Amino acid sequence: MTATRTPALRREAMGGLAKGLAVIRAFGRDHAALSLSDIARSAGMPAATARRCLLTLEELGYVTRNGRSFLLRPKVLELGAAYLLEELARETADSAALCVLDGAEIAYVARTSVRTLLRLEAHVGSRFPAHATSTGRVLLAGLGAERLQHYFANARFEALTANTVVDPQTLGTLIDEARRNGYSAVEDELAYGVIALAVPVFDHRGHVVAALNSSSHSGRTTRTRLIRGRLAMLQQVSRQISADLAAVPWLSLSAQI
Repeated sequence: MTATRTPALRREAMGGLAKGLAVIRAFGRDHAALSLSDIARSAGMPAATARRCLLTLEELGYVTRNGRSFLLRPKVLELGAAYLLEELARETADSAALCVLDGAEIAYVARTSVRTLLRLEAHVGSRFPAHATSTGRVLLAGLGAERLQHYFANARFEALTANTVVDPQTLGTLIDEARRNGYSAVEDELAYGVIALAVPVFDHRGHVVAALNSSSHSGRTTRTRLIRGRLAMLQQVSRQISADLAAVPWLSLSAQI
């Protein structure tokens, strides 16, 4: 019975997907930048096949080029984090997202939701001002002094609602608090009705490279209840994603998405 089913199962397998994943797995902590020949050799495929895979991954946003070398992009985070976000969203009956810092904005690299937030619907690739978001403050808290100073010198602090913190000194204090506490909660600052809690995600060096958040409607919960009810869950998921990232050669995730 097994012998007759095996060929059928193999015919059902997605060879292209397997090859694409083999190309992604060619990258490692000590091999962040690879040439086409390096990738083909590591993945065990002809250079022409590896090139087609790389071109597809580049078009989809998972790979970028630097001269003759190829590098993974932050979007690869979607692959490992998606199922964790789905579990978090189901458990909270709300939204969960993974974001990175891109200049003065945060960019969504993975997101899932079981509920639509009024006046705000984000998706992978969405961008929002870092100063008005929980993920933005967590990511800013992870910056070194020089980069944070550069941010304050160049960012525009627009009031998106009457509650948006736009005073640089107050914002600096909130970023310091996020660094000390290991989380940030923002209510009705990005948009009315939106409340969110975020925690940092770390790479193998212990550097903050992304932020994980859980969002809800401020009419359904309060800042205190959100922190008490979801902080532990977010921290657990963050640890899982951070552990996965420990073997991934991330470049600066604040680079262009």
